Amino acid sequence: MYELKVEAMTCGHCAGRVTQAVKAIDPEAVLVIDLPGKLVRINSTHKLAELSAAMTEAGYPPQVVSAG
Repeated sequence: MYELKVEAMTCGHCAGRVTQAVKAIDPEAVLVIDLPGKLVRINSTHKLAELSAAMTEAGYPPQVVSAG
């Protein structure tokens, strides 16, 4: 489980783009998005670096809160 802070995520559209970016790497990933807190929790078997790179490429660079 990864918990990431995404300052650029400000609306539902942003949350959808973050979800799309992660799902492009891992279609089986489970995301829980806390839009007011700008937090994304991702349960995935893929490496954090891959998921972070996809989010950054989509315009939503994450900061790691916890990974593990």
